[in-house]
Amino acid sequence: MDINAIKERLNQLQTTTSTKEHMWKPDPGKTQIRIVPYRHNKDNPFIELYFHYNLGKNKTYLSPVSFGRPDQVNEFSEKLKSTGDKDEWIQGKRLEPKMRTFVPVVIRGKENEGVKFWGFGKTVYQELLSIITDPDYGDITDAVNGRDVVVERITPTEAGNQYGKTTIRVKPNQTPITEDKDTLKIIFDSQVNLSELYSEPSYDDLKEVLDNYFNPTDDDVTSTSATSNGVQASTTPTNNVAKSNTNKTSDVEDAFDELFNN
Repeated sequence: MDINAIKERLNQLQTTTSTKEHMWKPDPGKTQIRIVPYRHNKDNPFIELYFHYNLGKNKTYLSPVSFGRPDQVNEFSEKLKSTGDKDEWIQGKRLEPKMRTFVPVVIRGKENEGVKFWGFGKTVYQELLSIITDPDYGDITDAVNGRDVVVERITPTEAGNQYGKTTIRVKPNQTPITEDKDTLKIIFDSQVNLSELYSEPSYDDLKEVLDNYFNPTDDDVTSTSATSNGVQASTTPTNNVAKSNTNKTSDVEDAFDELFNN
């Protein structure tokens, strides 16, 4: 029995449970939250991580690009985009890691539960940054003079689309995170390091994922062979494969919201 492999699997299962416990996903309707300073980076509460979405059997993988490390899938993506072929460029865009931004928050009325991490896409991120850089608002995460944020989650039925929609509204009044010292201590002491909640796949792990993505075992899927960085496993997609795997940028962002908000 490979004890090291068993220990690694146990750690993965424990990490998954821990991740769910520390994440917050808005329920349908309106929820009032407060973005709080990040204990592990007091200068910036926004944590940018990159993920490969829907990469083989609808799985999502944390990209080592998040930490400035090599990523086999991203490297192959860059090669496809550099060939000059339109369909391969589209497929390359699909394979490149997508950014997901997280912030530590407390949910109003549940401050004693401590800090949770809220993940969102580019649209919400840009809106929050625009508000913070607006001198009329400033640092809405300030512990004493910050502002609460109302997050509204609209269901797919209400939004008239497949994924639903998330909108935000910053409250005009400046308020402290809390006036209770014990609650404030819980808020800051309960913050974990977000990057430690996700398992980072190795370069070889992603090499295998890429191989399986282009060479699936299903009999009804046809793929063609190609070589990526000397690896026989990556295929150069045909026009039909590239077109069938193509999503508009907005669709990918919505799909990410669906992934993290379900």
